[in-house]
Amino acid sequence: MVRNQFRHFFKPKSIQSSRFDFFKGAKLFLFGPPRDFNDKSIFSKISLVAFFAWVGLGADGLSSSCYGPEEAFRSLKGLSFLALPLGLAVILTISIISLAYSKIIEEFPYGGGGYVVATKLLGDRMGVVSGCALLVDYVLTIAVSIAASCDALFSFLPPHWQPLKLGAEVLVIVFLMVLNIRGIKESVLVLTPIFILFLLTHIPAIGYGIISHLPDLGSTTAQMSGDFKGGFATLGLAGMGLLLLHSYSLGAGTYTGLEAVSNGLPIIREPRVHNGKRTMLYMALSLSFMAAGLLVCYYLFKVTEHPGKTLNAVFLEKLFAHFPLSHPIIIVALLSESVLLVVAGQAGFIDGPRVLANMALDYWVPRSLSALSERLTTRNGVLMMSGASLAALIYARGNIHHLVVMYSINVFLTFSISMFAMARLFFSRRKQKRNLSRFLLFVLGLIFCAGILVINIIEKFGEGGWLTLAITSSVILLCFLIRRHYRYVAARFRELFSDLENLPPEDRGPIAPVDPEQPTAVVLVANYNGLGIHSILRIFRMFPDYYQNLIFLSVGVIDSGGFKGRESIAELKERTEENLKKYVEFSKGIGIPADYRLAIGTNAVEEAEKLCLEIAGEFPGSTFFAGKIVFPNERWYHRILHNETAFAIQKRLQLSGQTMVIIPASVGSGLNL
Repeated sequence: MVRNQFRHFFKPKSIQSSRFDFFKGAKLFLFGPPRDFNDKSIFSKISLVAFFAWVGLGADGLSSSCYGPEEAFRSLKGLSFLALPLGLAVILTISIISLAYSKIIEEFPYGGGGYVVATKLLGDRMGVVSGCALLVDYVLTIAVSIAASCDALFSFLPPHWQPLKLGAEVLVIVFLMVLNIRGIKESVLVLTPIFILFLLTHIPAIGYGIISHLPDLGSTTAQMSGDFKGGFATLGLAGMGLLLLHSYSLGAGTYTGLEAVSNGLPIIREPRVHNGKRTMLYMALSLSFMAAGLLVCYYLFKVTEHPGKTLNAVFLEKLFAHFPLSHPIIIVALLSESVLLVVAGQAGFIDGPRVLANMALDYWVPRSLSALSERLTTRNGVLMMSGASLAALIYARGNIHHLVVMYSINVFLTFSISMFAMARLFFSRRKQKRNLSRFLLFVLGLIFCAGILVINIIEKFGEGGWLTLAITSSVILLCFLIRRHYRYVAARFRELFSDLENLPPEDRGPIAPVDPEQPTAVVLVANYNGLGIHSILRIFRMFPDYYQNLIFLSVGVIDSGGFKGRESIAELKERTEENLKKYVEFSKGIGIPADYRLAIGTNAVEEAEKLCLEIAGEFPGSTFFAGKIVFPNERWYHRILHNETAFAIQKRLQLSGQTMVIIPASVGSGLNL
């Protein structure tokens, strides 16, 4: 009977253990094993050389050649000869923007893109506007890319499969999410063959298409001259100029993605600036050739609209019409286009979480978005970008036409802010000759970007552009509310505990070393602040004359802001140890023997649990304590904005048979969001 009772008692634990092992194994299979940040080669293992950075960050820009030039060419309304000056304008714009961002890379070698540029040079408010515009743009990058890709893929499938398209789009986003949680480098390596296939099918096609018409250069020039005279007679010079400007603005989607390298610099291998500028060059050259080359080929091959076909498909059919195996070649080329759009969505997964992490470090969004996972990826940011892009797809029901009109406005808002900020910077340094030329470069970039922005807002406002502005404005407002809350809590925190931080040390003479046999209070602390001291004083007020030792425990958490190299990890360890030594000195000042333990990692809960269990073995009479900010009227968003680390550690320690006490520190009712 006793045996049966014990069997019944241990059965739930066995089931729970097997379930835990199952989920742990599934997590390991999906996301891979944790990375060792102490590995001296870890940064080379997770960083990207210029070529792979071009794949991961440049695919967004390169894929825009699948729809940007087509959108511009369609709007020429029969004056197709304007494709040639339009192609030159595209090359000029790409050159100016990419050269400008190469200079931004030099000035901001740790990345951050438009958000960091605006924050550092124009202030926090302009920074959050730029950051929110980028966030919305990267969400739309993912949604538009995946929707366009599945549109292309399902065009090859039977019509009765169309209802499955939205489900396929969801699965593709989940697939990219898993890849990026595993690691950026892993995701780029998986997608590289697709990128290369696109280049191998399209660069030779465009090159051959242009070269094959060189023998007819004379007749082509004569035809262009006649077309120009006809256009001049119909519209006049001003009319053709306005039409060209209209087409140029409608092709603005061609330039999206040029900001990605500047924002994604932290994932690029050292020498970071050199490799970042080389990546920028690869992106500019490939995009210029593809976008301008397609516009020229549309004109040379007299490409016209066909129902159910893209202009690229019509061009490839005309080009390969007399080639052997023409149909399979065209299918492979078009499939590479559609799948490249999946790779393009990767830019949103790389750069979106980076923007979120930078904004989290400045308290515009929840701090948890700056955390790194055990795979050293910004997992929370990847999950948020996945959720937001899924919401956008479901809202639009997978229809790209509802998404694409929202697409290019925000990126040119960020471009314009960055160009203005950099022009202002180099104007202040104008006494040096090279800075004057850089000032002129950014002024020119500002004229181009602000002009495209204004035209896009005017032309696309009624088609859905208003929704982009409304969503971006709402995100900006939310960020201001979040930061106001954090500032309120910090002010109340200082008000309540500032006196504790400035308590004068007392000289009590020699203090005995800690005695493991005596009752020990183990205090989990972060920085040296009033909350930690408040916790110590409360312990001795609640348990007078009981605890004879104090052990201070702290975990230095590696987040995206501090993960810049092995030196930054060493600095984090040094700062954490300095804070712990201050607590030890304070403890000795009140006559209590003290010591400290520390760990460095990406997961505060797991590292703290390991330390606590080690200390429990060393000090059998230990009790664990942690301070926690509490709100009298707790709202749902408090758990999002403030971590629940103390409760998570308490739960784990209780499962291990250890006692942990949470010491509350009330900061008042707080502000309502």
